[in-house]
Amino acid sequence: MREITPELHICQGVCKIFFKVRKEIRIRALGKADWPAVQAIYLEGIATDQATFETESPAWEDWNVSHLPAPRIVAVSDEKVIGWAALGRVSARAVYAGVAEVSVYVANGARGTGVGRALLEKLISDSEANNIWTLQASIFPENVASLALHKSCDFREVGRRERIGKMKGAWRDTILLERRSNKVGNG
Repeated sequence: MREITPELHICQGVCKIFFKVRKEIRIRALGKADWPAVQAIYLEGIATDQATFETESPAWEDWNVSHLPAPRIVAVSDEKVIGWAALGRVSARAVYAGVAEVSVYVANGARGTGVGRALLEKLISDSEANNIWTLQASIFPENVASLALHKSCDFREVGRRERIGKMKGAWRDTILLERRSNKVGNG
C-alpha cells in the first residue's frame, strides 16, 4: 500500500504543499542472489567518501566471510533492493561473541525516505534474537544523517577516534557509537 503524505514548505512567504508518495518497503533476509544489488549500493556508498574507508567492493565470498551469518537483511520496494544491513564480528575472542559492528547502506534514490530507519530497527531486533548484546558503529563525523539515524535508535556516542585512518592521503576521524541491548546480556 502506498501512503501519500503532505509536506508543507514556506518559501518567501508563499505556502506550498508537496505530496510525497511513500512506497511500501519490505524487509527480508539477504541471500547470495541479492549480492549484485547489495554490491551496487555498497559502491554508491564508497563513492560518497562518507560511508567507509574501503575504496572498492569485495567479492561475495570475501563479504560473506566478513559478516555474521545473521542478521543480514535487505529492504525491497517494487521488487528492487533499495538498501541492506548486516553485522560484522568485532573480535574472534569468545568474550566478545555478543558484540557486532553495524553496516547500513541505502541506495542513492532511496535516501531520506525511512529505508535506513526500517533497516536499522529490524537489524536491532534481529541482533537481539541472535544473542547480540552490543552493537557498535564507526561513522565519519561528516555523515550527519547516519549519526542522527543511529542516535535516534538509542546508540550513544562513545567518543571520537581522531586520525584513525587515511583516505585519499588525508587523515580521517570517526565517531564511535554503541547500543547496549536491554533484552540480551543482562544476566
